[in-house]
Amino acid sequence: MSGTANDDDLAALVQQVTEAAEALISGDIKGYTARIKHAHDYTLMSPYGGDPVRGFDDSDEALDRLGRFFRGGEASVEVVETHASGDLAVLVVIERQRGTIGDLPEQDWSLRVTWVFRRSPESEWELVHRHADALVHAIDHERLAALARGA
Repeated sequence: MSGTANDDDLAALVQQVTEAAEALISGDIKGYTARIKHAHDYTLMSPYGGDPVRGFDDSDEALDRLGRFFRGGEASVEVVETHASGDLAVLVVIERQRGTIGDLPEQDWSLRVTWVFRRSPESEWELVHRHADALVHAIDHERLAALARGA
């Protein structure tokens, strides 16, 4: 199947992303990877910053580590915008999340996220890029400057 994604395709992707976000924050890594197929050329711009990550490590060890890091919570997805062109689809969302991550207490973990999908020759949507940041709540110029400096 080729051609621009239609409204039904985008609605299905939003549902898939919502279920994946719910699974990830709850530590259900198998549920997450069942819903999201990462492309061989996948890139991640993590909400933690730093260099972009290339590729998705789906080894048992890496997935076990993720499952221990995301220890419980809930998520919903607020769609800001969707775009489609040819075999690409982009979802711009706010992942409204609350949960326990790492050793920190339960708290708001909402993220602004851009998901970029490409339709494979088998007509599956593969995640080719994810960019997330924690700037759901506005910050002032001085705080942004400090972050840009790495402070």
